Amino acid sequence: MKLSEKKLLKKKEEIILSAVKIVNRKGYRRATMEEIAGELLMTKGSLYYYFKNKEDLVFQCHEKVLSQATEELESHLNECISYEEKLRRMIATHIQYAIEEKETFNMIIKPDQTFSTEQLNPILVIRHEYAGLFDRVIREGIAHREFTIKEPKIARMILLGSMNWIQQWYSPQGGKSMEELQEIYADYLIKVVK
Repeated sequence: MKLSEKKLLKKKEEIILSAVKIVNRKGYRRATMEEIAGELLMTKGSLYYYFKNKEDLVFQCHEKVLSQATEELESHLNECISYEEKLRRMIATHIQYAIEEKETFNMIIKPDQTFSTEQLNPILVIRHEYAGLFDRVIREGIAHREFTIKEPKIARMILLGSMNWIQQWYSPQGGKSMEELQEIYADYLIKVVK
């Protein structure tokens, strides 16, 4: 890779990371290209050198956050620990992303309402891969007799559905910290597969 290509990728990465912060802070609809450019001391016009439009930038933000979350889940699956502990860590990771990357990560729930037809397929592929990691830990936990659930797919839907709902009610000023909620959720959700 040429030096100019490396610089271009580095700048795109910087823009995406800045945009993720703004989208998470303001929401997809209220975040503007002007704010993203201003955060980076760039002009709005210069953003269009890197991205076609706001939708393209937000798509790449979501793709980045979802890919990072997927990598973290995969790392838990590869740890030499019990399947229950793997699932606990995956639950904690999902909740962390659901809270810390709320607006960007939230697009996973109804991607067809945010992304264009051409963007939708790659997002659905990553989303399917992400959900598949939960399927995998549940199936492997069953195979190793740690889990007894009879319907792994339904168990996964219960897990993800309940964790995704946290975005609707969680508040940092609430009675529980994110860490406490991660532990509570894991304690209750592990019972779904036991």
